[in-house]
Amino acid sequence: MGSRAADGAGSEQPPEEALGEESRRLTREQLCTVAATASINFSSMICYSILGPFFPSEAEKKGASNTVVGLIFGCFALVNFLVALLLGNYLTHIGAKFMFVAGMFVSGCGTILFGMLDKVPSGPTFIGLCFLVRAVDAVGFAAAMTASFSILAKAFPNNIATVLGSLEIFTGLGLVLGPPLGGFLYQSFGYEVPFITLGCIVLVLVPVNMCILPKYDSIPSKGSFWKLILLPKVLLLCLTIFSLSACLGFLDPTMSLFILKKFKLPAGYVGLVFLGLALSYSLSSPLLGLLSDKLPYLRKWLLVFGGLMTALCFFMLGPAPVLHIESQLWMFVLVLVLVGFSLGMSAIPVFPEILHCAYENGFEEGLSLLGLVSGLFSAMWSLGAFAGPTLGGFLNEKLGFEWASAIQGGWALLSGLATGIFYITEATRRSSSLQNPPGNNEERSHLMGSET
Repeated sequence: MGSRAADGAGSEQPPEEALGEESRRLTREQLCTVAATASINFSSMICYSILGPFFPSEAEKKGASNTVVGLIFGCFALVNFLVALLLGNYLTHIGAKFMFVAGMFVSGCGTILFGMLDKVPSGPTFIGLCFLVRAVDAVGFAAAMTASFSILAKAFPNNIATVLGSLEIFTGLGLVLGPPLGGFLYQSFGYEVPFITLGCIVLVLVPVNMCILPKYDSIPSKGSFWKLILLPKVLLLCLTIFSLSACLGFLDPTMSLFILKKFKLPAGYVGLVFLGLALSYSLSSPLLGLLSDKLPYLRKWLLVFGGLMTALCFFMLGPAPVLHIESQLWMFVLVLVLVGFSLGMSAIPVFPEILHCAYENGFEEGLSLLGLVSGLFSAMWSLGAFAGPTLGGFLNEKLGFEWASAIQGGWALLSGLATGIFYITEATRRSSSLQNPPGNNEERSHLMGSET
């Protein structure tokens, strides 16, 4: 009886007090969730980014062309795309916690195996095993990241963009530390040590997360993946995710080679150039996430201007030969800083926008929907991460880095313009419907009929 009275009183409290009580009640669970997802963000990104400074040149020694190197980077994303769609659809059947922990384990083992590939003979054997091990790593990564998005959205339903933006600090830290750490370990100890060291760190985190990560259970809902993805707004947001990921993935197989040849930097310093992009992205993401949650109407403009700014930055990254500007190291780093900020402008608001659109179109709240959205987000990001390195490696080989980066920016330009046109059209349609509500037309026709 007393508990029911307390519940009734709690419903009449001001929103700030109710939220305060909820946050205090869930503090331990939320902290454990944040710690677990921060660990996967950091460890997965540091393992992913260590390849950039030295693997392209190492693969060239083993007989792989620029295009093949791009395909090896892209293979990770293609498998990730296919697996994320499948796992997102069956998240509630498999279990979010099990998927998260199992994904970390597989990813750690795949990273260690990748460090053994320098012992493999050059040529087709080396290239084939690179594809195989990257595919195994991609399965683990897709499982862990799809589960982590769903768990976060379940634990923080009212401020998911703020939490995602804050956790991007750990993503940025992984991207920041991966290239210089990988370059240092490669120069000091050889090819194997970077992968074995970081793979073992991931495996150590597996039992830790088994203990601290809360278990979230949910009853599968009737929400259809195809119903979600065929919504016009969701399709445009998928294009945004794809374009951002393609632009970012383009840099993996191409940027280190361009820096080595253009600026004559040693491999150990190449990783430091990556700092500009990673630092600006990780430092701006919490602010952009807070803006996205506190001022939801700003999300559309962040998406539009983020895409347009990303396109301009990639046009200036080379810079494009039509500008007749000589590339300089300080300018290259400055543009990378702007790329990191513009990517954050578009990437952070996407997840809450897709969720909001799903709720508007009648999808049930719960872990099942979060699994669909997480799988869709991971899949579109992975599809872009496949297209970016694959197309980028080919364009870099045929046209050079300057033209390749300018062409790659076309994806972001397309998504920014398409999103802008969609939101302007949507606002125009809503304003016209407010000026001429359907009820007025019905009343007017009824009055005319009564007069006659």
